[in-house]
Amino acid sequence: MITTKSYSIRRVMQFSGHHFSWLVPWMFVPVLLHEYANFQWFYIPWLPISLIGTAVAFYVGFKNNSSYDRMWESRKIWGAIINTSRSWGMYIKSFVTNQFTDQKLSDHDLKQIQKKLIYRHIGWLYALRSQLLVPTEWEHISQKGMVGTYAAFYRKRFGVGLIDDDVTKNELKEYLPSDEYERLINYKNTATQIIDQQAQDLKQLREQDLIEDFRHMELQRILMEFYDHQGKCERIKKFPMPRQYANMSFIFIAIFIFLLPFGMVSEFSKLGQWGIWMSIPFNVIVGWIFVMMEIVGDYSENPFEGLQNDIPMLSICRTIEIDLKEMLGEENIPPAIQSKNGILM
Repeated sequence: MITTKSYSIRRVMQFSGHHFSWLVPWMFVPVLLHEYANFQWFYIPWLPISLIGTAVAFYVGFKNNSSYDRMWESRKIWGAIINTSRSWGMYIKSFVTNQFTDQKLSDHDLKQIQKKLIYRHIGWLYALRSQLLVPTEWEHISQKGMVGTYAAFYRKRFGVGLIDDDVTKNELKEYLPSDEYERLINYKNTATQIIDQQAQDLKQLREQDLIEDFRHMELQRILMEFYDHQGKCERIKKFPMPRQYANMSFIFIAIFIFLLPFGMVSEFSKLGQWGIWMSIPFNVIVGWIFVMMEIVGDYSENPFEGLQNDIPMLSICRTIEIDLKEMLGEENIPPAIQSKNGILM
């Protein structure tokens, strides 16, 4: 997540500047053909090109709106995870007591049970984050050629590479009981199995009468909410924006940029001898604007990709971790994740 108030020119160039390497040479081609290859007869009237440009702009706008919806829904899901996690900590502290049992436990033993359930939930947060960062075949990092190369560069400079962390590995070892760690991390979906383990512990607490039926059902309901949040994240992660929408906008923009200079040449040639050369910077600017509209939507449609536009899952996990540890009255509280170079991960 970008935290700076404005998007600097430098960052814009880092994000899209490499596209000038093909935009500028292409915009020279029709001008050189017109001036030195006697191609004055070959031009396209500006009206059909403007109609194509208008249609493409509407189409790209639709794609960008859909990409933003995916990103904003992801942020709302993680916001719900924050609220439900706080409720989980509050319920565990309030519900796991000696009120209904004949075999009273010491305050220390009760606190250890509460700590185990809360710590395991923190482990679930980091496991879910790790699973959501696993690349899918349609994400940029999985592509070949220039797209994959630049995605790897963006990840290192403006994404998860900003913080060299082994968070998931370290946090899971800390928050999962040692007798569970090796078993749980070997599942294909560790986050799912952590929640299931929580349910099994609640069942045992009910058998020991440390919680009664109402509290058992309330705590199970919270676990169901965690499954619901996880499933929503997995739906966004594992179901791409339909490729017929995502890819066709790129094709339409390519067609428009290909035709653009052939229409501009004839228009700028009316300005005089040097007018035709003035078409080059204008063509580059117009082409770059359309490219930027395309890549903004393209890099926003996958909110769990480990790039600068992502949902700041690490920061959210740490926020929840701090809240839950403070609920337990612990003193060894980790610091909040801070933004680096204007990006919060």
